[in-house]
Amino acid sequence: MTHDTPAGAGPRRREVVSTHSVFGAPCWVSLTSRDLQATQDFYAAVLGWRWRGAELGEHFRIALADGVPVAGIAAVASMWQMAVAWTPYFAVPDADVAVSRVRERGGTAAVGPLSFPPGRAALLADRDGATFGIWQGELVTNWEAWRQAAPTFVRLHTRDAFDAAIFYGEVLDWASGLPGCCEVEYEGGEVVLRSRGDIVARIDSGAVEAAPDPEVRPHWQIHFSVADVAGCARAAEKHGGSVLREDETEAILRDADGAQFTVTSRGSR
Repeated sequence: MTHDTPAGAGPRRREVVSTHSVFGAPCWVSLTSRDLQATQDFYAAVLGWRWRGAELGEHFRIALADGVPVAGIAAVASMWQMAVAWTPYFAVPDADVAVSRVRERGGTAAVGPLSFPPGRAALLADRDGATFGIWQGELVTNWEAWRQAAPTFVRLHTRDAFDAAIFYGEVLDWASGLPGCCEVEYEGGEVVLRSRGDIVARIDSGAVEAAPDPEVRPHWQIHFSVADVAGCARAAEKHGGSVLREDETEAILRDADGAQFTVTSRGSR
């Protein structure tokens, strides 16, 4: 593969920005699915995405929003015995170092690091089992355009936000003082991650003292910015998905394959 990002997600590059200058922040999102055509049809109807091929092969596609690559789909869940789920990828300067840090801190490495020229990727899990990926190498074409067109942010729902912030901070060099690192703020019970001044991730706690709800396991939730939350929710229901929760500014949806994601009103973070 050349000029693709991890897990089948990657546009061709023109303006080269690498994870050596932008690191620790979410840099891509990818969906593992079972049925490529059904997945494309669902997200085209709900989010208005268009599609192009990916250099990884026939099981992979790139989602485009107004011509900007925003996400990847890998229809390999059955073939590779992987869960159907959305996964955020975080930029790292060295994938091997990041994987070693995860293992040293009680996390696990499910896949990789694997080489996907022009970079390397790995699929990991934190101490509580929340899955995430890392990417070392070139970022998507026109990094700032991706940041604007891509998810509003990603949110980690976990048992202890502060413990999770320490884990990810040590793995991804958050608040390290290094040039380009992400900044961490604490707002009430939440941890807020900023990259270049923009909120790119949040971490919130569940009932730490109580037995965890088996239906709400620690996971990273992808938030897509949309103009019409209610319209997306109705489209999801019409095309085989479901609405788990909905209000005026946000709806938690499940696609026809079972992958969960959130649509958020533009401007809400």
